[in-house]
Amino acid sequence: MPDWFQRTKQGLLSTEKKVIPDGLWVKCPECSEYLYKRELDKNLWVCPQCHFHFRIACQEYIRMLVGDDYQEFEVGLKSSDPLKFKAQKRYQEQIKQAVVQTGANEAVRCVTGKIGQHPVVLAVMDFNFIGGSMGSVVGEKVARAIDRARETHQPLIIVSQSGGARMMEGVLSLMQMAKTSAKLAQLHEAGGLFISILTDPTTGGTTASFAMLGDLIIAEPGALIGFAGPRVIKQTIGQDLPVGFQRSEFLLEKGFIDIIVQRSEMRSTLIKILDFFYD
Repeated sequence: MPDWFQRTKQGLLSTEKKVIPDGLWVKCPECSEYLYKRELDKNLWVCPQCHFHFRIACQEYIRMLVGDDYQEFEVGLKSSDPLKFKAQKRYQEQIKQAVVQTGANEAVRCVTGKIGQHPVVLAVMDFNFIGGSMGSVVGEKVARAIDRARETHQPLIIVSQSGGARMMEGVLSLMQMAKTSAKLAQLHEAGGLFISILTDPTTGGTTASFAMLGDLIIAEPGALIGFAGPRVIKQTIGQDLPVGFQRSEFLLEKGFIDIIVQRSEMRSTLIKILDFFYD
């Protein structure tokens, strides 16, 4: 009697599992969809399913806004270790590791370029460099970018992505909050335009200084923006926080930011803003 239920196609009997090469796919932390890395890169690292905005390096943000035709300045500034800070790892070792990982000397890069037909001064922070923390060199580079915008009468754009002040530099780091804020006051008195772009995350001393002082404050969707983190606040007040607390949408509703812009529309939105102010 024939075995009617016997499989005749060898492929169906195979127990060999297909192996997906590492590094080709990325799991979206929001919707859990597996995304092809190359296509995600073409989509500016925004999930096509749920529009979650992945964090991107400052170099990618620079190219997204001004292309490849730009000039970087203040490249040679590097952090030292004025407090001889020691914890689980020496501060100097962390800096060296961050330089190797990011290819940059610090957690912010400053460039001049064009957005549309408008020359701009652009500073972009990088969370991959010690959490985008603001030490004395980051503060100095931001201050010099503000000075350049004031002296050249060009609009200033700062893209923030930071965990806050750099604890390894103590009060020297905290001083950068006052310095950058004072420099922005000078820019404002000179009639300059400052556009602040907030990405995930923008927290701590960065939020408490230049990031929230823009003439126009733009945020990416879903970005965490605040001073203390939600866990710290919840532990302090002993209460549950509202849904979406400290996210871009929450801050827009409360009037802390002016507009939320998708990454794919950021450059075109900036062109419209610059056309309005400078044409």
